[in-house]
Amino acid sequence: MKFIENRKKFFILSAAVILIGLLTMCYNAITQKGAFNQDIEFTGGSIVQINMERKLTPELRNELAEIVTEITGDTAPRITAAGDTGVIITTKRAEVAARKKLFDTIKEKYSLSDEIPLADSDVSASISDEIKLGALQAVVVGIILILIYITYRFKDYRFGMSAVAALVHDVLIMLAVYAVFRIPLNNSFIAGMLTIVGYSINDTIIVFDRIRENKGKMHADDAKIIDESVNQTLTRSINTSITTLIMIVLLYILGVQSVKQFAFPLIIGIAAGTYSSIFIASPLWYELRKLKRHSNKTTKPKTT
Repeated sequence: MKFIENRKKFFILSAAVILIGLLTMCYNAITQKGAFNQDIEFTGGSIVQINMERKLTPELRNELAEIVTEITGDTAPRITAAGDTGVIITTKRAEVAARKKLFDTIKEKYSLSDEIPLADSDVSASISDEIKLGALQAVVVGIILILIYITYRFKDYRFGMSAVAALVHDVLIMLAVYAVFRIPLNNSFIAGMLTIVGYSINDTIIVFDRIRENKGKMHADDAKIIDESVNQTLTRSINTSITTLIMIVLLYILGVQSVKQFAFPLIIGIAAGTYSSIFIASPLWYELRKLKRHSNKTTKPKTT
């Protein structure tokens, strides 16, 4: 496959997805929805625990979600099982009157015998501004260290810049998906994002290693070396990602709610990381090399 010849198509595709995400964030912010759908770990919220006197099924979960949305206005309530028949309903912060109306509505609809909910309280935001800042600092410091390490390892700062750009690409893709589909942003997203920053660099380094090896073996231009190198590592990159995704997708399908919330950003991040290591990182290195050659030509003094 000719990766360099088609690099502009890959760049345009990534730019389009990221741009859609950024525009969605701006639209959501302007319409007072918030750039992201922040979960209660960020904003605080309310918890109502009820004995439903029956097991929580997907159908019951959907019915309860509709009731919660109608009464509280929360379009993404979290409904989880508590024991055999208990249900925990977590919403954005709701007034006492709204929580009482919620319980009374559910009690009447399902003919419950409980006179009062098992729990009814407000919860404060568990992810403070300090933790948010710490997560951002961890990403920035990690990216800087990766830039230094790869530049030192490959003795070429362009490898480091390309790898870092690919990482930023992966993070922006994850943010775009969360913004467009209004997926609740919570502590699981932060953990998943930090995990992906470390994971997605792996394939990129392997491809760069092969490029460095082939530069010493092949007497060809950069485009042919990159195409050959990526094709040589393509099967390995895809197989590694697929085997990882199989396990994470199973966790997402079979796991409890908290596990699903951690698995989902990993799925998006691994998919974006595989794409960037194949279609973005190496073409970016090519463009930086091309820019350097062009700069050398324009600054070279003319001889008479």
